[in-house]
Amino acid sequence: MVADAPDLAAARRLVVKIGSALLVGPEGLRVDWLRGLCDDVAAWRARGCDVVLVSSGSIALGRRVLGLAGGALPLEQAQAAAAVGQIRLARAYEEALAPHGVTTAQVLLTLEDSADRRRYLNSRATMQTLLSLGVVPIVNENDTVATDEIRFGDNDRLAAQIAVTCGADQLLLLSDVDGLYTSNPKTDPDARHLPLIAAITPEIEAMGGDPVSGLSKGGMKTKLMAARTAVAGGCAMAIAEGSVFRPLSAVAQGARASWFLPEADPQLARKRWIAAMKSKGAVVVDAGAARALAQGKSLLPAGVTAIEGSFGRGEPVSITGPEGQRLATGLIRYTAEEARLIAGRQSAEIAGILGYPGRAALIHRDDMAL
Repeated sequence: MVADAPDLAAARRLVVKIGSALLVGPEGLRVDWLRGLCDDVAAWRARGCDVVLVSSGSIALGRRVLGLAGGALPLEQAQAAAAVGQIRLARAYEEALAPHGVTTAQVLLTLEDSADRRRYLNSRATMQTLLSLGVVPIVNENDTVATDEIRFGDNDRLAAQIAVTCGADQLLLLSDVDGLYTSNPKTDPDARHLPLIAAITPEIEAMGGDPVSGLSKGGMKTKLMAARTAVAGGCAMAIAEGSVFRPLSAVAQGARASWFLPEADPQLARKRWIAAMKSKGAVVVDAGAARALAQGKSLLPAGVTAIEGSFGRGEPVSITGPEGQRLATGLIRYTAEEARLIAGRQSAEIAGILGYPGRAALIHRDDMAL
């Protein structure tokens, strides 16, 4: 194992991206390999690690069922293949993890879901709840509707966004390459493998190459883009060759990989991101709520005395104390109009006031920078 490299076995929350070429071979789904991967997932779960799988493969599986020839597919055929393949992909993971007593969930997202703050907060809350319940989410791009993702997208960057969204401390990209090289090792015999990357410099970015697999869309360039997102969010990221049986165990035991070191821990990175946002309004709280916030608690509607400004769900707002002092910045879970209606009320009253069940906290502590 490389000195100073993160220990995969010690991950607290791990996101694993699986490329199409690993999951789907010439004969279809590689069932034995999938079982080995899920043996690893169960082992990591057993020692208290939350695991999220970001899996490619729906289009590759679906095109086989539909009898679509190899090569690039027209958009409408790619979407049809994704629709057929996605249900098979989710079922395969469910069947491989069920013997371990692990519950799975299917989550379909796009990169756009992380750009829109309201949808970002919703997906983050769902992922956090699933993980708190011991579920292993199986995430994939929503290829049946997200045309840009089919044309240009990749699950490397989606996996990095998921890692940042759910506060993972490690991200592992399992691929058909064993890491980053100074140049393409298939064409340059002098290419050197880089086991540890402390900073993504222009020189590092220039080392990105193109995909080598007919099934995979993501090349080294997309992996470096994913690394930039992950490390900025406080998540260490590794690129490793994943075709071996039980690939997580292989990496943990020192198999060759390239590790990108994080810039900070995930929670600190997220707090800095929120603190740097420009507030769209303000929430004024009473002394009791101010004390609760100082103790690391979420902001509940009951402690709110006034709402200022106009803002939408997921937008940043200032939290102001009873003396006008600025206490924090947070991403609010309600619009300004909704917040005014429930200000000063108990969380149990929200459904009766708004006409639908809302979230108990106005601003969750994870979405707040003091």
